[in-house]
Amino acid sequence: MKVGIPDSWPSTPEQAIALQDRLRPLVRTENPAPPRFRTVAGLDSAYDDDGNVAAVVVVLDATTLETVGTATARGTTDFPYVPGLLAFRELPTTLRALESLTTTPDLLICDSQGLAHPRRFGFACHVGLLTDIPTFGVAKNAWGDYAEPGRERGSSSEITIDGEPVGRALRTRTDVKPVFVSVGHRIDLETACAQVLSLTPEFRQPETTRRADRLCRDLLRENSARGTD
Repeated sequence: MKVGIPDSWPSTPEQAIALQDRLRPLVRTENPAPPRFRTVAGLDSAYDDDGNVAAVVVVLDATTLETVGTATARGTTDFPYVPGLLAFRELPTTLRALESLTTTPDLLICDSQGLAHPRRFGFACHVGLLTDIPTFGVAKNAWGDYAEPGRERGSSSEITIDGEPVGRALRTRTDVKPVFVSVGHRIDLETACAQVLSLTPEFRQPETTRRADRLCRDLLRENSARGTD
């Protein structure tokens, strides 16, 4: 698939923050017309203490939830660990994984934040702008304030940062900790939450995230094993 990979990346936190601030106004929080998501892709990435990065994309049929495609990439990073800037450790490798996909998914779901970010520009926003595909984030932990949603599956509550709504805490399993959904680009929050519920028939995390996470961990272990050979 086609990806707008930049010619260069920020090398310092100051440059990265400036880029986030410059790109933030480009984010769109409306659905494509009409919002048809026949294939959905889960994105995940991870890195170890040596700077090895593994990135995975797993594409599912949105109706059957069958896996219809995967792509992986390995890389390295020397960008420093800074909360709010983790995208810059993982994005270059993630984009190479996306670029190697033979088909273009209709929707991208990131194991990360979107607008629920201190500068309202998390990993999911950045990926959405660079691919121009509807994208949102489903995080395991909240960045912001929220009230505990109701106990039942489908219950939700607003996430705010400095009083501004940035996402939703969504209960995908009754009496199980919620997930935290925020828009990345070209989708609205209501549609994003509906997609999360359709992708969680059995577990707390969407199937896109579960499958990408499993493959990503395997890939990172292989990276580490190669480094010790």
